[in-house]
Amino acid sequence: RIPGRILVLHSLRYLDVAVSEPSLGVPQFMEVGFVDGVRFVRYDSEWGRLEPLTQWVKEAADPEYWDRETQINERNQQVNARNLEILRERYNQSRGLHTRQRVYGCDLLSDGSVDGSIRYGYDGRDFISFDLGSGRFVAADSAAEITRRRWEEDGTVAEGFTNYLGHECPDRLRKYVGYGQKELERKEPPAVHVSGKEEHGTLILSCHAYGFYPQTIAVNWMKGDEIWDQETEWGGVVPNSDGTFHTWARIEALPEEREQYRCRVEHPGMPEPGIFAWGEAGKVGMWEFPNGDSSSSPPHYPSCRPSSSRCSHPPHSSCQRIHSQFLQCFKAKSRDHSKRFSSCMKLSRFGQ
Repeated sequence: RIPGRILVLHSLRYLDVAVSEPSLGVPQFMEVGFVDGVRFVRYDSEWGRLEPLTQWVKEAADPEYWDRETQINERNQQVNARNLEILRERYNQSRGLHTRQRVYGCDLLSDGSVDGSIRYGYDGRDFISFDLGSGRFVAADSAAEITRRRWEEDGTVAEGFTNYLGHECPDRLRKYVGYGQKELERKEPPAVHVSGKEEHGTLILSCHAYGFYPQTIAVNWMKGDEIWDQETEWGGVVPNSDGTFHTWARIEALPEEREQYRCRVEHPGMPEPGIFAWGEAGKVGMWEFPNGDSSSSPPHYPSCRPSSSRCSHPPHSSCQRIHSQFLQCFKAKSRDHSKRFSSCMKLSRFGQ
């Protein structure tokens, strides 16, 4: 464990998307919930009811839960329809296809605290966000500034967001983790591969971690004994079709300093953090064991995971991928709406 790191133990996230011009297979409103990166519920306006996506929530939740959550989503659908009209007029846009996205949820952290955020996007661009830690709204442009001023003057919006993120959301998360404890607390260690290539006199080193669960992981590049976070570029923690995850970290180096760089991977399924080097023979990743031995192939120990830093979610960037990929996916998929919804929501997860 890297000293000072605060770990994400469990996470609850919801992604919802509203469209101004629904069509066949593209609902007016849809939402998917994730516990520790696992999709467990979904709602869309064509189906008109919240559905379970895992056996554990289907068996554990009472009938009133499904009725209550369905009613909440129906209200959110109506609110989003009005908000889409307001935003279209505020941006002085013509009628046509416009989208509003929201990603919100909370984390239970290893120090006993809670973190959370609510982030809105419009037509694939960031709009406004609220973070539990700062208690402040951050507007992305002048149109969002209007919303920020109104919400801050009102006072009750920040209070409501703080109460949800700091109390209601963590309570729900603890309940869901209890429902799905057996599945959610399983541990599958990552397979790790380190590669490198030279471009214009610069060595680009890449460290890829594959097939791990849960999604919490720390992948860091080290030069000597120091972690070089500021020089590292990270990819998001992205889901695979089998329920596991993959991610990567990349760093630029001088070719003559290649041997000084190592990739450090920490995951709950590893007995201890692993140190990986770019091997000479065949330029493949090499695992360095604590006793100094090494193996030319990435390990896949049956119980190999790290307690990771707060890297269980990619940093919030833009909603562009949610906006464009999600709609393109709906239009391109088969006519089977249920399959289309499932696969497209997997693709658009948190805009990663």
